Parts: sequence; structure tokens; C-alpha cells
Amino acid sequence: MKKIFYALLTAVTFVSCAESYTIQGSTSVSALDGSKLYLKTMVNDELKNLDSCDVVHGKFKFTGLLDTIKLANLYMDDEPLMMPVVVEAGNIEIHIDNTSRTVTGSPLNEKLYEFMKRHDQLNNELNELSHKQSQMLLEGVEEELINRKLAAEANRIAMQEDSLVTNFIVDNFDNVLGPGVFMMVTGSYQYPILTPQIEDIMSKATKKFKADPYVKQYYQIANEIQARQNGLVDDTRDETPDSTRNAR
Repeated sequence: MKKIFYALLTAVTFVSCAESYTIQGSTSVSALDGSKLYLKTMVNDELKNLDSCDVVHGKFKFTGLLDTIKLANLYMDDEPLMMPVVVEAGNIEIHIDNTSRTVTGSPLNEKLYEFMKRHDQLNNELNELSHKQSQMLLEGVEEELINRKLAAEANRIAMQEDSLVTNFIVDNFDNVLGPGVFMMVTGSYQYPILTPQIEDIMSKATKKFKADPYVKQYYQIANEIQARQNGLVDDTRDETPDSTRNAR
């Protein structure tokens, strides 16, 4: 009886320490109506379902208990909707339409989506350069002058984007946003590499950020690959860079 009592007490204590979250959503996208949405998060290098719900008449709702704050992504069945969501205590709201996707109602989500908004603005500026090129050609501007001018603008935008991402990760080293955006940035690489930006981030990193499972594994593998490429390691194993992709 004592063992049962202590087991129940432990369970109650665990539940009492967990925080509840509520995520309410609305959408005007007809393709989502009647579908099943999932919140998925990485657990030990595997994508796991955290929660799920149905979209009924453009409305959906996730609720549950959470012992730690998590960064999840929204999926429709197995299709990613490219919407990260910080699952934390509070009343979080998701809105999806044909032109925008937002998550509000908690400090980390609002911080994340403000960053994403600015990042999208820079991408739009970069994409606009091709339109500027065509316009300048029609105006009779010399091609050499066009290329020189647009290259300078592209470099300016790239520097702003680099600074935006680096500063955001540094400012959020010790919460889920820092490692989460680090994963988004490095996930586009074919295999773990050490760019000047990554070296800059890691030179400033806190112990907590370095201890994040993804960050720790990525940085370790990237250093090993660079050492082999520089001939600093005598590695005769038949191993290609693609084998490191399971780090993501």
C-alpha cells in the first residue's frame, strides 16, 4: 500500500508541475478545412507527434500539459505547413490565410514571428533585384553598371540577413528560439559545415546553447569533417559527408 501511495503521490506531483497550454487557430484556407493538423517536435533525432486536432469550419484547437517549453512545427498530415510554434503556457493563437501566417499570444512566439517577418522582408528585397535588373535594362542602363550596382545591393542585403540571424540566435541562446533558428539555418546545408557565421555564433555561445543536443552534434560533426578536409585527421574509413545528415 505504501508503494502505491508513493507512486500516486509522485504522479500527482509531476502533473502539478506541468503547465497547460491552449493553442486556438483559425484559417480561411479552404484546403485545410476538414483536415487533421499535427504539432510535431524533434525527440532524439526523430520527429514525434506532440498533439493533433481536426479543422472544423476553419477552426482548430490544441490543448494539453507540457513540462517544458518546446518548439514544434505545424503539419497537415505529413505535409509541413512551414509554421514553427513555441508550445508554452498561455493562450496562443494561430491564424492562417492565403497571404500570411502568424502565431501570437506568448512572448516567445511573438519574438519569433517578428524575426521571421523581418527575415521575409529581406528575402523579398533580394528577390526584387531581378525585377530591378529588367527595369534598368529597359531604361538603357549599361549592363556592367547594372551588375555592379545590383551586386552591391545584394551584398548589403546579405550582410543585413547575416546580422539579423546571428543577433537573434545570440539573443536567444538560453531559450528554445536560439537552437531552433540555428537548426533552421543549418538544415539547408547538404552536410554540417563551419561557415564564418557559425564560427561567430559558437565563439559567443553559452554553455546551455552548446549543450543543446542538435547544436552539440552539428558542431562536433562539422569540426570532424573540416579536420578531415584539411588533412588533420588520418581517416581511412569509407565515410561520406552525406552520412552526417542524420545529425539533423
